[in-house]
Amino acid sequence: MQTLKAEVVAISPLTEFVHKVILKPQQPVSFEAGQYMHLVLSENDKRAFSIASRPSQCDQIELHIGASGTDTYAMQSLEHLRNALNEKQLIEIEAGLGISQLRLQCERPIILLAGGTGFSYAKSMADHLAEISCDRPVLLYWGVREESALYAHREMQVWADSHKNFQFIPVVENPSPDWQGHTGYVHKAVMQDIVSLAPYDIYMAGRFDMIGIVRDDFIAHGAIRENMYADAFAFIK
Repeated sequence: MQTLKAEVVAISPLTEFVHKVILKPQQPVSFEAGQYMHLVLSENDKRAFSIASRPSQCDQIELHIGASGTDTYAMQSLEHLRNALNEKQLIEIEAGLGISQLRLQCERPIILLAGGTGFSYAKSMADHLAEISCDRPVLLYWGVREESALYAHREMQVWADSHKNFQFIPVVENPSPDWQGHTGYVHKAVMQDIVSLAPYDIYMAGRFDMIGIVRDDFIAHGAIRENMYADAFAFIK
């Protein structure tokens, strides 16, 4: 883990409720694809956010923060970042956290599953896999409630189109009549597409209640627990 100061370079909207935050650490930051960082509000108040940038981008950190009026955890964090940006003050962060980072020492195909802004976790790994020219099959499933929440749809389609072994599968829970893709719950789409999950390494990010359900359903569908990764596992039974 690194503890360091960082400049808030920019905060920009990705959707009505999701914001992209760019941080510039005072020194190069070291982390693995799929790890997260703490935004330090105080010694006893540290907020965890997945890192959306890839490890080679050691001079900056990208975050995707979903914040609405009912989510004080994210709203307070965003307010802290906005104040630092407006007042040109440095913030304190802890980077390189988590144990569900990408494993590259095997040949199994990969499933990246993200719910909502859990996409930032999957994005870091997806971009890293493309950068190192990984030849393992990679399937990225991104589940959202409304189509408007697919803020990186075009970017990820380019990612998939540029690599013959990569697939991007967006899943919309409440689709419009014009939606042509997968619908419903994102993990149900995975199980509909794949007969058995036994051969796969599976990386997951989303709400804790969602991840608990996904874990159990995937194991019933053949997934091997030792090949499933989610930092949420440390907080759920």
